[in-house]
Amino acid sequence: MVPLFYDAKADIRGSKEYPHIKGVVYFKETPNHVMVTAKIEGLPQSKNSCKGRFFGFHIHEGNSCSGNVNDEFADVGGHFNPTKCPHPFHFGDLPPLIESDGSAYMSVLIGKFRLRDIIGRTVIIHDMPDDFTTQPSGNSGKKIGCGVIR
Repeated sequence: MVPLFYDAKADIRGSKEYPHIKGVVYFKETPNHVMVTAKIEGLPQSKNSCKGRFFGFHIHEGNSCSGNVNDEFADVGGHFNPTKCPHPFHFGDLPPLIESDGSAYMSVLIGKFRLRDIIGRTVIIHDMPDDFTTQPSGNSGKKIGCGVIR
């Protein structure tokens, strides 16, 4: 399901190691919140038929899905965290994506930021679940998908 109206979006592409990842993250501003809706395909699937996979999902401070030979998305920087709160209370900390047959859909209402705060920043999908404890980023593993919020 795609929101009928949205104010911004990030087109997600996978890393070279995960080229099948693609999708869109939509952002709709309401009077006091931002609705974040993600629709992602091509995620790595769990090999255990009794489990799905969880993926860390964050807004990062950088404005480019570029990087270097060691980290394809290194230029995204850290989690968006203008208030310098500990993880998982960064403005950019979002609920995890939950894979089902390689796809994930998530919609959440967030009151931590306004749309003007995140335009031009990046959305990242990590290959591991966020543990909501480890500093500074929840031990969520390498970056496997990225998109710039426009």
